[in-house]
This record gives sequence, C-alpha cells and structure tokens, in this order.
Amino acid sequence: MEILFQNVWLVPLFPFSASILCALVLFLLPSSIKKSRHICSFTSISFLAVAMSISFYSFWQQITGSPIYQFLWSWIVNKTVILEIGYLIDPLNSIMLILVTTVGVTVMIYSDTYMSHDQGYIRFFCYLSLFTASMLGLVLSPNLIQIYFFWELVGMCSYLLIGFWFTRPSAADACQKAFVTNRVGDFGLLLGILGLYWITGSFEFKEISERVFQLLAHDKINLIFINICAILPFLGPIAKSAQFPLHIWLPDAMEGPTPISALIHAATMVAAGIFLVARMFPLFQMLPPVMGIISWVGATTAILGAIIAVTQKDLKKGLAYSTMSQLGYMVLALGIGSYKASLFHLVTHAYSKALLFLGSGSIIHSIEPVVGYHPSKSQNLNFMGGLRKHMPITALTFLSGTLSLCGIPPFACFWSKDEILINSWGYSPVLGFVTFFTAGLTAFYMFRIYLLTFEGDFRGHIFDNKYQKQDFSLISIWGKNEEFKKTEQNNFSFSTKLLTKNVLYPKEPDNIMLFALILLTIPTLFIGVIGESFLQEQFESDFLSNWLYLSINSLENTHAEKVIEILVKAIPSIAIAFSGIFIAFILYGSSFFNLKTLSIFKKLKNFSFIPKSFYSFLYNWSYNRGYIDEFYNLLFVKSLRFCAIFLFLTDKWVIDGIINGIGISSFFGSEALKYIEGGRISSYLFFLVSCMFLSFLYSYII
Repeated sequence: MEILFQNVWLVPLFPFSASILCALVLFLLPSSIKKSRHICSFTSISFLAVAMSISFYSFWQQITGSPIYQFLWSWIVNKTVILEIGYLIDPLNSIMLILVTTVGVTVMIYSDTYMSHDQGYIRFFCYLSLFTASMLGLVLSPNLIQIYFFWELVGMCSYLLIGFWFTRPSAADACQKAFVTNRVGDFGLLLGILGLYWITGSFEFKEISERVFQLLAHDKINLIFINICAILPFLGPIAKSAQFPLHIWLPDAMEGPTPISALIHAATMVAAGIFLVARMFPLFQMLPPVMGIISWVGATTAILGAIIAVTQKDLKKGLAYSTMSQLGYMVLALGIGSYKASLFHLVTHAYSKALLFLGSGSIIHSIEPVVGYHPSKSQNLNFMGGLRKHMPITALTFLSGTLSLCGIPPFACFWSKDEILINSWGYSPVLGFVTFFTAGLTAFYMFRIYLLTFEGDFRGHIFDNKYQKQDFSLISIWGKNEEFKKTEQNNFSFSTKLLTKNVLYPKEPDNIMLFALILLTIPTLFIGVIGESFLQEQFESDFLSNWLYLSINSLENTHAEKVIEILVKAIPSIAIAFSGIFIAFILYGSSFFNLKTLSIFKKLKNFSFIPKSFYSFLYNWSYNRGYIDEFYNLLFVKSLRFCAIFLFLTDKWVIDGIINGIGISSFFGSEALKYIEGGRISSYLFFLVSCMFLSFLYSYII
C-alpha cells in the first residue's frame, strides 16, 4: 500500500508528460512533423496505458480493504490562509481513474486512424493528453481549491478540442459558446467555494461537511445563507454536465472531432460535474432544499434532453441530447439520495455512450466519401440507411450500445438505470413518472437512430436539392411512397451511377478503429452485471452517508434466485423500454413489416382526436431545441446589443450634445457680441440711455 501512496501522483503526470513531448515536437522539429506522427501517438497511448495500470492497482487496493488515504503538502502559507495541494485515494476516485484512463486509451487508439489524414495530428494528441492529465488531476484533488484549478484547465482543453478545426466558422462559434457558458457556471462555483470557506474556514471536503454539521446542530448559522452557499457550487456541475438551463453548449460542441465527443462529451468532462456533486454529497445531504433543487434540475434535464433528441436529424447531436438526458438521470439520483445508483449509471453510461460516439465516428468516416465531406450530409440521418449490409461489425457494436442505453438486460445500463427508476418512484411519484416516461423516450429515439442509420435502403445517393431539406426519416415511416420512388428514378446522378455500376457505398473502417469499438463493446456487455454483483450499499458516518463500497466477496453470494428477483422487479422498466422500441419499429422499421401490417398502422396513425397542427407544433418545438437558443439570443445577445446601441446614441446625442451645445452657443454668442463691441463711446451712451429709458417705462407700466 505504501508504494501506491507514493506513486499515484504519477497517474496525471504521465499523460501530462506526453502532452509536453508532443508540444516540443511541434515547436522544435516542425520540419519532421510527418515523420513524428506515429511516435507522438505511440508515446501518448503508452504513457496513458502506464497511468491506467497504476489506476487498476489503486482500484485493486481499495476493493481488497485498504483504507482511504489523503496526502497533502503546503503550497501557500500565510498568517491567516494556508493552501494545500496533494491527492486523495478512495473508492470514488479509484473508479473514476479507471473510467478516464480506459476510455482515454481506447479513444487514443481509435484516433490514430481517425485523425491520420489531418494536418493537426500531433496538435490533436497534444491537446488530448493535456485534457486527460487535467481530468485525472481533478479526480485526485483532495480539496476545492485544487479541484477548481483543474476544473478550469479541463474547460480550457475543452475549448481547444471543440475548436480544433478552428478554420470552420461553426467550430469556432461552438468552442466560444461552450467556453462562455461554462464560465457562467464556474463563476457560481467560485462564489460557492469562497462562501463555504468564509463559513467553515477550510477548503477540505471532510472538514467543510463536519463544520457545517456542527453549525447546523447548534443553530449558529442562517439557513438561507448556508443553502445559498451550498447551491452556488452546484452551478459548476450544471454547466459542466450540461444541465438545464446551461445545457445549450453540448449539442454545438459536436463540431469537434468525433473522438473528442466520445471522450469529453460522453465519458469524462461531462462526468466531472457528477463527480463534484458526489464528492460534496455529505454537505448537500444535510440541506433538504439543496437536494430538492438538484433532483428537479436533473429531472427537467432528463426529460428535456429526451424530447429534443426524438426529432434530431444530425447523428451526433442526437447522441449529444441523449448524453444530456442520461446526465440528468445521474443528477436526479444524487438529488434523491441514491448515491450508488448515480455513480453506477455514470460508469455504465460512459462506456455505452463512448461506444456509440465512436460508432458514429466510424459511420461518418465511411460515409463522407459517398455523400460529401460536409457535416450537413455526412452526419445527417436522411443520407444514411442500409449501412448494416456494408458495415456489419459497426452495426453490431452500435446495436450493443443502443440496447444498453435503452435499458435492455443484460446490457450495462439496464442495471443502473433500473435502480434509478425504482428509487425515484419510491421517492416521489412525480419524479418516478418523469423517469419512466424518459426511459420510454430513450428507447424510442435510440432505436430511431439505429433504424434510420443501419436498416432499410441506403439514401446517400439522393442529392436532389428539392429533397435535401425534407426529412426522409418521415417519408420512409410507412415505406417508400410513390413520390420517393419517383425521386430515386428521376435522379440523374443516381441513375447514372446505377447504369455504370460504379455506385459508391460505405464500408467498414480500418481494423484499428474496429478494434477500439470491440474493446468498448466488452464493458458495455458485462460491466453492469459485474457492478451489480460487486456493489453494495454501506453506511459510514465519517465521510459519506451512502457510500459506494466494493466487495469482491459478494460475488460468491450471488445466486440465480437473486438475478431472477432483480429481473422480476425490473419488469416495468423493461416493459416501458420495449414499448419505446416497438413504436420506433412501427414508425421507422418499415422493412420489418409486411404490407397488411403497414396498412393497419396507417389507419391507426390517421385515426387521432389530436389535430395535426398540434403534432406539427410539437415536432417543430423539439426539432428547434425548445427554442431555448432563440430565447437566450433574444434575452442576452439582442437585448445587450440594443442596450449598447441605446447607450451609444445617448452618449452621442444627449451627453455629447449638451457639451457640444454649450460650445456652439458660446461660439454664436461671442460672434454676436463682437459686432456690438465697436469701440465708439457715442454708441455705448446711446445703448445705455435706451436701456435706462426702457427700464423706467417698464416700471411705470407695472
């Protein structure tokens, strides 16, 4: 155990060193960048693999009963303030270390091929290693000051990676949007850290919880003030984990390379907010109003993300809103006190969603030569379909991630999501209904994405501008109608390719990319079963009231009866998931039904008491992201511009107008007076006498 204590700080140091080496190659050896590409990627992967090995050793020490350990040394020493830095080893960050390093290694292996033709290849691995080091440093941080330092460093790396293709205007706008939105939440986090320090005089998590408990027990603190100071740090996770109302940056962040979407926006950076809430869980648990706010923010985010994901045409943005919804599940679970279920879902979702994002990267990478290299086509579900015939391995791995996210046993997310559904229903029927309804939507939109991408016929050869703006996913709901068939037959480009038999179709990507997908499929299949067998709730009064404890002995006590009991209890959640899948098959899986079945569903579809205009309103509301971006644009951007223009005109015509008016009046007054001042005494006497006469006359009349 002593070796672990002395060497765990190497976990973030290894990827940081790899980032420095890649940066030195860029600056010192610019002429040999092409020759150094694979050296840099190998260095980044191998260094992170070493960090992963140390992380597994740390995890093994924790599950075999080693105690929690914290090592600190003084950084800044003052008469009144002492700031310390160091590292903390406990079950929570042991799991996070494995999560970050394993997903990070897989993404780097995948990126070696995915980014092979990019001019910024070495710069990409430099940013990637720096981000991984920052995230690992955040996970090991023992206090709020150190967490805030790495929190901002993670945000900076996110800015660099989202805007990696900065010559593309949409990517430049997306990274700025992400940076500004996260700064709003980070300002609240900073205020909360300072407020908690003012109350407790400490930045250490354990000391803050203990001192707040003592103050509350002796009624020595204002409840409103402590609740405000406790809710302010939650603003940081609201922004970082894309919770409502600071979620708007996450879909636009998909402008970055797809491996970044898998690492940052599915498994690591967005998980930092959940990690911070879990770390501060003892403090939040003592304040019921704060727990209530956390739970309702999570519930709102979960259902909003699911509703918006239902109609998205962009493959990556659909997965992004799915990530937002699942993060809402985790926050909701923490808000109702279901600590273990939240962290369990954090792990299972991370592997499943990383697999889905890397799968989408393989799709985009393979479909670009066919439909074009612009995201409006290569990521558009309208130009996909039938890819299972051409990319069977990618389709199978993508289906595994889809089934996991839908909550189908025995895939990973089933075990964690089912626990959240049960706990939320027991906590509040309203929250329970929200989570179950969201689970049904999740199954629906995930299978919608799968069916439109991999089933049916390939639609990538249809480039008629008349139909590019239409949603082929809606056209193909009841099979190909006559208009759709006519479009295919009359399309000159499509017909020419058919006649010449030189039709281009997507194909499986490089074996390295497929290897990364298969690697992530393994935990997607088995991590949930292992976690359910290993995880047991324990109660420890000294640190966390509902701790995440891992016991390898519990696996021996697992029997078939227990598994059957779990599955019986999960019947409602499985039923709601299959309902969503069934509806998705009805609407988008026309190739799975015969004509008679389709005709029956057509009649059912047309038989509705709800006006079609209402369906149209719901579709437009969902497709346009609830008009939240437009509302923010009106409230913040346009209103601020209006205020700026108003102040500019006020300054120009009112303030400057008064000053300029005084100057102009002085000028004209002096011009008039210079003609009166002629220098003749007779004229002065005449003017004086005339004024005296008029004065006497005025006084006489009055």
